[in-house]
Amino acid sequence: MQLETIKSLYLNNKESRLSHRYITNNHIKPVLDSLNNQLNIECIGQSVLKDDIYAFKIGKGDKRILMWSQMHGNESTTTKAIFDLTNTLLSNDASVKHILEACTLYVIPILNPDGAKAYTRINANEVDLNRDAQNLTQPESLVLKAAFEAFKPHYCYNLHGQRTIFSAGRAEKSATVSFLSPAQDQECTITPNRKVAMEIISVMNEALQKEIPGQVGVYDDAFNLNCVGDTFQSKNVPTILFEAGHFHDDYGREKTRELIYISYITSFDYIAKNNVSGDNYEAYLEIPENEKLFLDVIIRNASIGDIGIMFQETLVDDEVVFIPKVDKIEDLKEFYAHKTIQANGLEVLNESGKPIKIGDENVFVIMNNEKISLISK
Repeated sequence: MQLETIKSLYLNNKESRLSHRYITNNHIKPVLDSLNNQLNIECIGQSVLKDDIYAFKIGKGDKRILMWSQMHGNESTTTKAIFDLTNTLLSNDASVKHILEACTLYVIPILNPDGAKAYTRINANEVDLNRDAQNLTQPESLVLKAAFEAFKPHYCYNLHGQRTIFSAGRAEKSATVSFLSPAQDQECTITPNRKVAMEIISVMNEALQKEIPGQVGVYDDAFNLNCVGDTFQSKNVPTILFEAGHFHDDYGREKTRELIYISYITSFDYIAKNNVSGDNYEAYLEIPENEKLFLDVIIRNASIGDIGIMFQETLVDDEVVFIPKVDKIEDLKEFYAHKTIQANGLEVLNESGKPIKIGDENVFVIMNNEKISLISK
């Protein structure tokens, strides 16, 4: 499918009721209710705090794809793109009918509704669900396991979001979208089903390079059977980790949302049209591995050295706000920044007019009696 066709589909089907970073059951429930006459929406279980976990199927094809998002509650970009995708598949647009005919998607839009509401990675029992695949101590983990066993997917899409710190390799390129074909054994053997996942990732990467050249990365495939992706891969089901990352000045992750949507449609189009054998996996091996080389802001050449600042994502009155916090004061020539401020040897003061120090939280800094905002407008 042509990229311009996919971008047009996105614009026509973007779910306008979902935006920015805070996405909870309260946000998706009205959307689900409006789709209820077109989809069979189920409650497939409950969270620790007894909030419902929803799922739905779409499509009628033999190729089964299981997707789950917000296993980590504060990673919502892939959820927004799920509803953009759902609107597209329900639109009767001729360009996606082949996907519906060849594939059946089983979608869990928010696996961790308690974490989503609290805007935390963990669930209400303070457990990382992506480290609970073996012990299965949490109700949400059991819900996903039951869905996997009942649906018997041919492909799994493990949907996440990543921090702004990641670069695609060692270049000054933010890893805006990242992928992984997880390992399924300690030796990280490139098994047949890993090759299938790698081939699909290669196709998505080829499409994304036209939009964000050099800004796609892959994660280290060190094996951890406690992770859901590694567990499902070890059951010989090709599994793909998606990570929605940072695009320039896109802290609301709306551009990244479009890029994830492009990835969804590109991959489903490929799966629908092909018997994915894994023979064409080698391009995956050329995608650069993520490095942690970015800070949100670097104030360079201050009187005390370089000052590295990271934004703290904080939930305030049901809205995610970004609070700049001084993370490093040292020589940061090996790091990149999403925003750079040149201090030219000046002293940098915090909002109280005192010399800046690690741990300070400031919306602006003062240099030469001038207030300088740390937040991009």
